Amino acid sequence: MVRNVLGSILALLGATAAVSSPFRAWYGGRHGRYYRLGDLFTGAGVTDARGGLSGSLFLPFAVAAAATLIGVVLRSRLLVAFAGVVVLAFTVLWIVRVGQAEGRMVVAGDGSGLGLGVAGAVVGGVLLLLGAAVMSGRHKRLPEGADQEYAGGSGPEPPHFTDPVPPPAPTLDGPQHTLEGPMQPYAEQPPYPDPPYEEPPYEEGQQGHPGGRP
Repeated sequence: MVRNVLGSILALLGATAAVSSPFRAWYGGRHGRYYRLGDLFTGAGVTDARGGLSGSLFLPFAVAAAATLIGVVLRSRLLVAFAGVVVLAFTVLWIVRVGQAEGRMVVAGDGSGLGLGVAGAVVGGVLLLLGAAVMSGRHKRLPEGADQEYAGGSGPEPPHFTDPVPPPAPTLDGPQHTLEGPMQPYAEQPPYPDPPYEEPPYEEGQQGHPGGRP
């Protein structure tokens, strides 16, 4: 969110500097709005003929400013970067055509060379590119209810996977089979009774009697 705000501010400042640059002096005291746009695409370079506002350097810069506004509203880095490329491309193209027509480019403090309009266009294009680089763009929205799940809300719980229940072990109730044939079920045998106690016979010479008699 903060990156989008900072990038939008830089982009708007760059668009303002670019769209206002044609109303300043570009070269030799001549404003950028007096340079015809068609002269930039001819081999002879710029001429002294003046064009209307809609047919001058103001047109591409106005398109770049409109693209910047749409890009800021939509948080589109691509549109803002496109606006910066348009501004810088037409500025460089103008410098090439003026140098072709004049034979040389000078920078003079008396206004006979490059003016503040060119500087404003260059600074505006750079600010537009910086704004596009700073902006984070639009974030993809999660499906409905997914944000609650990720945030620990009260959304539907994900399905729980458990281990499969093992099958019951075989019992000895049914008939069992061996190599010799089917095995008969085991039958419990009745308990054997204890044999009756018999007193051993008395013999002479014994020190005692099992019955306790002397």
